[in-house]
Amino acid sequence: MSTATAPSAAQDLGKKLVALCQQGKNQEAIDTLYADDVVSIEAMEMPGMPARTEGLAAVKARKKAFYDNSTIHSSTCEGPWPHGDRFIVTFSIDMTAKAGPMAGQRMQMKEAALFTVKNGKITQEEFFYGGC
Repeated sequence: MSTATAPSAAQDLGKKLVALCQQGKNQEAIDTLYADDVVSIEAMEMPGMPARTEGLAAVKARKKAFYDNSTIHSSTCEGPWPHGDRFIVTFSIDMTAKAGPMAGQRMQMKEAALFTVKNGKITQEEFFYGGC
């Protein structure tokens, strides 16, 4: 007897997110997979950037500011690891900051993100990392 269950909406959405990120289509992932009222929570505040961002337009602006102020040398994305209406994805980024206190410094960053799914869209993302 099989105990396999149908893939969850979170698993399906997680697979789409990972596939788009692996292709460098991060903006397309946000445009197509995120809810209008999405909440993004970073592990800590950064200069000029609060830890919590609410709403699709604000999340897009935050991510645009990150990419505008960073040179990304390479990045990887793995997952998803689903659990109910949530899934985790890990990201690794090799980058050089263009501005701020780390300007000109190349760093490697690893982070895990916990995504919550409701009504077929990502409604919350939470980032966890141990530093650069």
